[in-house]
Amino acid sequence: MKTQDRFSGILLHVTSLPSRFGVGDLGPEAKRFVDFLAESGQRYWQMLPLNPTSPIHGNSPYSSDSAFAGNPLLISPEAMLEAGLLQEEDFYGLPRIPVERVKYGQAAEIREELLRKAFARLESRPLVRSKFEEFRKEQADWLEDYALFRALKNHFDQLPWTSWPQALQRRESSALAKFRDELRSDIDLACFRQFVFFSQWQSLREYCRRRGVQLIGDIPIYVNEDSVDVWANPRLFKLDASLRPRVQAGVPPDYFSETGQLWGNPVYDWEQMQKDDFSWWVWRIRHNTMLFDMVRLDHFRGFVACWEVPAGHKTAMHGKWVDLPAKSFFRVLSEAFDPLPLIAEDLGTIDDAVRDIMREFSLPGMKILLFAFGPDLPTNPYVPHNHIQKCLVYTGTHDNNTVRGWFEEEADAETLARVNEYLDAHCTADNIASRFVRLAMQSVAETAIFPLQDILGLSAASKMNVPGVSNGNWSWRMAPDSLNAAVRKHLLYLTTLYGRGPTHK
Repeated sequence: MKTQDRFSGILLHVTSLPSRFGVGDLGPEAKRFVDFLAESGQRYWQMLPLNPTSPIHGNSPYSSDSAFAGNPLLISPEAMLEAGLLQEEDFYGLPRIPVERVKYGQAAEIREELLRKAFARLESRPLVRSKFEEFRKEQADWLEDYALFRALKNHFDQLPWTSWPQALQRRESSALAKFRDELRSDIDLACFRQFVFFSQWQSLREYCRRRGVQLIGDIPIYVNEDSVDVWANPRLFKLDASLRPRVQAGVPPDYFSETGQLWGNPVYDWEQMQKDDFSWWVWRIRHNTMLFDMVRLDHFRGFVACWEVPAGHKTAMHGKWVDLPAKSFFRVLSEAFDPLPLIAEDLGTIDDAVRDIMREFSLPGMKILLFAFGPDLPTNPYVPHNHIQKCLVYTGTHDNNTVRGWFEEEADAETLARVNEYLDAHCTADNIASRFVRLAMQSVAETAIFPLQDILGLSAASKMNVPGVSNGNWSWRMAPDSLNAAVRKHLLYLTTLYGRGPTHK
């Protein structure tokens, strides 16, 4: 009997789960969602990056001060209570925050208060302290620099590291030693936050394994200039003598933007990285395989060639393409990981060089149904009859409108006519999302992934992110009663009907 090779799953970031503490977290509701996935025949839970976020960057999970640390905002107070880190009285007087949208500020305040209480009791809990010390040793390669970075940020009133004293900017050993001593308590607390996060994550991942659910993560290609990654590894980035970026990352002008997109992140010095066999990237991906079964490489185009904009420019218009040692890079990765646990986010303008790398290293790409119904429909690579098996098909992604929102707000009359003709049906706002889910299920693609908003048929008000808009993103949350028996039963029916559900023994 042939081994099943068709599966499906749900795209839902942790922050979108219900919780009384202002933001979805790694606690009971995360495990309930895993139960829903298992009971509806889903193999995968895909989520956005788990790294720390900041209100300075609009709480975007793609903008972090560490490529390795976990987001303390996702720590579950209930799971801390269950683990014996908190007591019932610690919850007395805490506000009950409405569940409709993420309340980042309040959620952060609650978790910080509870984490400090748990940390203060560490001395009286020898078993927990022993596990904490073991965690610090195991993760020391990234954790100690990150904890010192966070302590220094607090000490210097959140100023970027490029505004710290020169001795700290340049990581002079005497200055580092001095502040490690002076800020020891803050450093220990920063490490403790990470210990709690990764302990809860490990518990969730083990629960997923028991329920037959695999996890798909997401690796942003670039890191922030004001990050521990750049501060601790300046030689890996194209910086000038003052440790400031010589060039900035972005994408060139196109149909959607006359001036391109200037992201502002520092650009990797790939020539320098190649000298030690891309060890930082191998390390980063290995760290992510500790968290996930597979990871999506965001902006895959940028691993083959990157758009470099000279520092000081306010738009991306005057950049240039710089070819990268992609073949050498992915050859090193393929030797380190067998098979490569990677998904290529190959959206946007993709050339033959990108396709060649994906083909040579058998990297699956992404097909988005919302992009399928343009005037070029017969040859459009996103339309189902042009799909290939080795890919993932999505109704949409976190950067798109919901399918219903697209139907109601974005698709013009000609596009909707093509949708109706292709599906041989009359599509309405009420049925369009379910028709797109079914269309993805029917695809020959090995994996079909659906944003939960499309499973629920939600409108544009439930969008996760609007690219180019700095405020109001990343705050959508599912209603606590969304995943009822009818939703579960129908999803299992579709999954089984199209050969993506549990195999029959």
